[in-house]
Amino acid sequence: MKRPSRPPVLDPPPSPRRRALSDEDRALWDLVARQIKPLKKRRATKPDAPKRAEAAVHAAPVAKPAMSPRPHAPPAAPRVAKPAVPPLAPLGKRERTKLSRGRSEIEARLDLHGMTQIRAHHALSGFLQRAHHNGLTFVLIITGKGKTDKGRAGGESGVLRRQVPQWLSLPEFRSLVVGFEEAGIGHGGEGALYVRIRRARG
Repeated sequence: MKRPSRPPVLDPPPSPRRRALSDEDRALWDLVARQIKPLKKRRATKPDAPKRAEAAVHAAPVAKPAMSPRPHAPPAAPRVAKPAVPPLAPLGKRERTKLSRGRSEIEARLDLHGMTQIRAHHALSGFLQRAHHNGLTFVLIITGKGKTDKGRAGGESGVLRRQVPQWLSLPEFRSLVVGFEEAGIGHGGEGALYVRIRRARG
């Protein structure tokens, strides 16, 4: 038998040589390359991302410990009301009659006639305090009738004649004086006042 003949060994085809680009090919390639847009790159993680995460952790609400009940403040001490200034009480017709007729004794006198208002007020305050301290009951305050302006209808009396009754009505004197009335003619009439002194508390 005849051995099969070996297949002929074929030589590899020669590798094609690269052909150089012509001027037309290069111009076409340049045109295509200009129209191609590069792909966008993925943005890398911002460096401040860890800081934001850390801030978010710190911003998370933290449970506050339960507050202990506040101690109750002691009740305020009640304010002590100041004693009211006693009101004035008129002497009355009967008492005035006794003084004017000498049945009730006038224990001290103060003559303010001719004084300035400041000096008269100071003298009146000291006189009444001494009378109150000494336990006197009835005193006489002489104010003077004052000058009368005949050119005006009714005229106008002296300043102390008007002022002393107003002073005796003030709180500073009401603690020393019970009341007062215009004196009788024998003691100066409308130019003087009977004043009853308030008794000092023991």
